[in-house]
Amino acid sequence: MSAVTSNLPQRDAFWTRVYEIARQDRDVIIISADMGAPALDKIRLDLPNQFINAGIAEQNAIVVGSGLAMAGKKVFAYAIAPFITLRCLEQVRVNNCMMKIPLTLVGVGAGFGYQDSGPTHHMLEDIAVMRAFPTIEIDSVSDSVMAADVAERSIKERRINYVRLDRQTLPDLYKTGHDFRPGLDVLRPGKDIMLVGTGIMTHAALETAEILSKKGIDAGVVDLYRLPVNAPALLNAVKGAKKVATLEEHFLPGGMGSAVAEVLADAGSTLPLKRLGLPVEKGYCYTYGGRDALHNWYGIGAEQIIDSLIGFAKG
Repeated sequence: MSAVTSNLPQRDAFWTRVYEIARQDRDVIIISADMGAPALDKIRLDLPNQFINAGIAEQNAIVVGSGLAMAGKKVFAYAIAPFITLRCLEQVRVNNCMMKIPLTLVGVGAGFGYQDSGPTHHMLEDIAVMRAFPTIEIDSVSDSVMAADVAERSIKERRINYVRLDRQTLPDLYKTGHDFRPGLDVLRPGKDIMLVGTGIMTHAALETAEILSKKGIDAGVVDLYRLPVNAPALLNAVKGAKKVATLEEHFLPGGMGSAVAEVLADAGSTLPLKRLGLPVEKGYCYTYGGRDALHNWYGIGAEQIIDSLIGFAKG
């Protein structure tokens, strides 16, 4: 993996790695729903025969991409997260999940990534929707090193997967060459409570754990970056903690927290679990003011999370 794919926005790290591989492999095809990015523009200019702009027509992108995949091509379909999942959901269900045609869906702007663009551009249901389908994997990316690794594995493994990228540039949590095959990693051990995060909320979990430690609560952090959940790995990661809490920028029903709850319940675990995310009862938010304002509106602001977890850990 190229070192130039670290310390970049996730989108740029992802497409930079795709570009490096595509230069050597003419079967790699990128279909864009009228999206632009510096790294994507390089593919468009340098590899014009491997780049298709489908326009604002995600359904067509999936159908065309599936046809190319049937002919042996390694296809990426790229758009803003709500549109590469929900707008073309039937096409993904039929062409990819039913017919098992390998394709990588790449969505930028997971959660509140397009923070001030309003609820039409927020992606708060994707994990619940996509994990309901057989055969599809979700890669919930937390840093640029992981983004590059997911790009490479998507080409090598020719699987059906949905990659959720954040728009915000986040600090790298991993070093180049890290083994992401387990689907999760323990970033910090903890005996009192284990915080399980995904995407940007893994970073929030690390900040929360540091604050809790100063208040006498030994909090650990797990980065859960692939679904379906690797159940044995998750159970092993949380077995030394007294309690478990999940943090996600997603509506609570069916999200990552629900997936963790299912694993614990199926294993007969008695570990107390608290899910922190977006209460579906609050509906969609039309408040502006950036990501922090949205988090506060839904009750997952930094201080709100701390207060909730202190009560849970000591309860």
